[in-house]
Amino acid sequence: MAGERAGRARGEILRRSALAREPRPEGVSGPPLRYLLGELASFRRVPERHEPAKARNPQPVMLLPGFGAHPVRMRPMADALTGAGHSLHDWGLGLNLGPTEQNFTFLMRRVGALARQHKAPVALVGWSLGGLFAREIACRQPNNVSRVITMGTPFSGNPRANNAWRAYQVITGHSVDEPPIECELGGKPPVPTVALWSPRDGVVHPRSACGWPGERDRAVALRCTHLGFACDPQVIAEVLRQLDAED
Repeated sequence: MAGERAGRARGEILRRSALAREPRPEGVSGPPLRYLLGELASFRRVPERHEPAKARNPQPVMLLPGFGAHPVRMRPMADALTGAGHSLHDWGLGLNLGPTEQNFTFLMRRVGALARQHKAPVALVGWSLGGLFAREIACRQPNNVSRVITMGTPFSGNPRANNAWRAYQVITGHSVDEPPIECELGGKPPVPTVALWSPRDGVVHPRSACGWPGERDRAVALRCTHLGFACDPQVIAEVLRQLDAED
């Protein structure tokens, strides 16, 4: 029995190692190395705190963290949105280690429950991979979602146009081309959809996070790192503006 378990473990390690060694498609690239190195400095930087203006349109909001991130990383944004008068909720799943049928089903139910609790649709604000969850939830439950705001989310183009896809495949155990849930990455949700992106992103290619007009309603360029999307004051200010925007 122990031998069988060890054999399965070795097989799984070999399978994931093979996923890590897959070549990047020709003509596809992530951001330059100098921007990736800049992410390390931003990770150590302590974000400034500002008193936000009161929201003109207070509403229920769910924050969805990026791949490998915990909701605590988005606490500055959560505190600012709460201070502005929004009803904040995290996604309820702790560390984001990628999609599974189980955690996606949980999120669908959670968004529906929050919409019923507040008697209003929920705004979904997703950082990186969290934005892919947000877009797919909105595609499937448009009546429960008021809008989607993505931040550095790779919803457009080749899913390997970033510097994290190999780590993603090793940790999740599946290819970025074959997620465990059916989805159309570039399909625009039938709710107002805003893409925040940065030319200084060191993880996701800017074109992938910006998208094309048919894939989102608006795209807003910000000058921050990929990790900065979680807590940078300019990003938080833009999220507050987009939550108050008339669509």
